[in-house]
Amino acid sequence: MIEIKIIDAPHKADIHLSNQPFSLFGRMIPSYTNETWTYTIEKFAAETTMCFPDEAYDYELMSQNSIFIGAYDHDVCIGLAIMQTSLFKYMYLYDLKVNTEYRRKGIARLLIDKASEIALSAGYNGIYTQGQDNNLGACLFYIHSGFYIGGLDTNVYKGTVQEGKADIIFYRDQK
Repeated sequence: MIEIKIIDAPHKADIHLSNQPFSLFGRMIPSYTNETWTYTIEKFAAETTMCFPDEAYDYELMSQNSIFIGAYDHDVCIGLAIMQTSLFKYMYLYDLKVNTEYRRKGIARLLIDKASEIALSAGYNGIYTQGQDNNLGACLFYIHSGFYIGGLDTNVYKGTVQEGKADIIFYRDQK
C-alpha cells in the first residue's frame, strides 16, 4: 500500500531519492495568442532516454523554505515532491520524481494532490512548476493533472549543454 506523508527530520535521508532515466519522445510547443496559451506536439523520429544528475539536497538548509513529501511503499521512499514557499500566490513545486518501477501507477498524482493540499492550507491560490519542453511525458502529465500553461522561458538554458531547450511554466489552481 502506498502512503503519502511529509518527510520529517528523522527520515531526512529519504530526500536523496536517486534520479532515474525517463523517455524523450517528443516536444511540447506552446504558443500564446489573444491572451490564451495553447500547444502542439512534435514527436521525435527516435525515442531516447535522459537522466538528471542526482541532487545534493541539504534537509536542514532547505527545510527553512521547503516541505518534503514522500511516497512510501512499506516504509521505503519511492517518490518525492519538494514544495517551496513563494512570494507569489502560487507555491512552487521544486521537484517531483517517482522510481521507474512505480511510474504510471498514479503515485505522482498522489504527490501532486498532497502538494495542493499543503499549498491551500498555507493560503496559496495553487501550485506552479516548470518542465523542459522536450520532456513531453512530464509536460503531458502536468496537463492531465489539472495544470495549464502560464508561461515560457526560452533563455534559461542559453550557454549550457541544454541550449536549445525551453522551460514551460505550468500552474494548477485550487479546486
